[in-house]
Amino acid sequence: MFGVLQRIGRSLMMPIAVLPAAALLLRLGEYFQGVSWLEWGTDIWIVMQAGGQGVFDNLPLLFAIGVAIGFTEGAGAAGLAAGVGYVVLAGINSITIVQEVEGGEPVTANMGVLGGVIIGLLAAMLYHRYKDIHLPDYLAFFGGRRFVPIVTALAAMLVGLIAFFVWPPIGRAIDDFGNWIVGAGAFGVFVYGVANRALLPIGLHHIINALVWFQFGTYTPEGGEAVRGDLTRFFAGDPEAGIFMGGWYFIMMFGLPAAALAMYRAAHPENKKPTGAVMFSSGFTSFLTGITEPIEFSFLFLAPVLYGVHAILCGVALVVAQTFDILVGFGFSAGLIDYLLAYGESTNPLLVWPIGLVFGLVYFFLFSSAIRAFNLMTPGREPPEEPVSTAPQRGRAEPATA
Repeated sequence: MFGVLQRIGRSLMMPIAVLPAAALLLRLGEYFQGVSWLEWGTDIWIVMQAGGQGVFDNLPLLFAIGVAIGFTEGAGAAGLAAGVGYVVLAGINSITIVQEVEGGEPVTANMGVLGGVIIGLLAAMLYHRYKDIHLPDYLAFFGGRRFVPIVTALAAMLVGLIAFFVWPPIGRAIDDFGNWIVGAGAFGVFVYGVANRALLPIGLHHIINALVWFQFGTYTPEGGEAVRGDLTRFFAGDPEAGIFMGGWYFIMMFGLPAAALAMYRAAHPENKKPTGAVMFSSGFTSFLTGITEPIEFSFLFLAPVLYGVHAILCGVALVVAQTFDILVGFGFSAGLIDYLLAYGESTNPLLVWPIGLVFGLVYFFLFSSAIRAFNLMTPGREPPEEPVSTAPQRGRAEPATA
């Protein structure tokens, strides 16, 4: 099992490598649009933002292709099959399944990056099984590797059908869970931080975020209309808003960049250069923009135990911020850009730096110690892959090696 997870992690490094550039395009494009003396380039900034957003909107698709290629030693047919399969799955997922009774939003199945990983694995398995298949002469054109995208599309329909019935109850359960969190005080803040990261791989963290940031609490500014949600209330001037946001600055500006440094230092000497390129760019992206997926997905599958510890530390960070009355909001994510933009409306924003440095040290030493003590296969420490036989075997499947 761990061998499969490690191989998934290695496969994801290729799509992860493009995320820092996409994050910078997205955040800087959005920021520049709000700078008055840069109005001359508004169209350029819109294009920058749209380009970066496009990458993140299609992250599951990129993961599907990356996993399929990684499990088939770079086979283009497997990558194409994964792309086709994910498009089929996404199309089925987009169908409205259940209309909430109380006039809520229609429920659809959103499997997030987990759906991409599942389709990638499915495409790789079907590639090994059918890449040498022989069809009757009148269907010979569709034989061999051309058959793989076809059978993957059919298999993806089955996955989508299962999700059609299974995923909405999961989404509703998360919705109920989020409603409980926002009313549970300090314990709720902790659970929210843990759940936010724990649900990230399957894309359901957005459900809790929507409740916390746009539904929890009401504030009516003087002479204005009532606004709801921790994020909305913060920028409307509510002095009590921001308890679900301030702690993320400790993680995104300090903790995860420190974790990236620890993983770079723990990489084998021969892997330090490529590992450093990914880790340093990802760490800088997290610090500047608050976009953390490049770092988190780099060790989520390679060292899931570390990801669990990271999720717990996120909960701790939010509790610490609440304890010290650190109320710093953000419009996008908890990076330096949003910190500077929200500074004037924040409570105790300077405390972000000393406490953030403490979290950075905790992350660095915890990751460094755990990686070496338990020989965790973080980026740059993976064992060399064994060569895979590619000899065709007519009439039987070629097993995928893990």
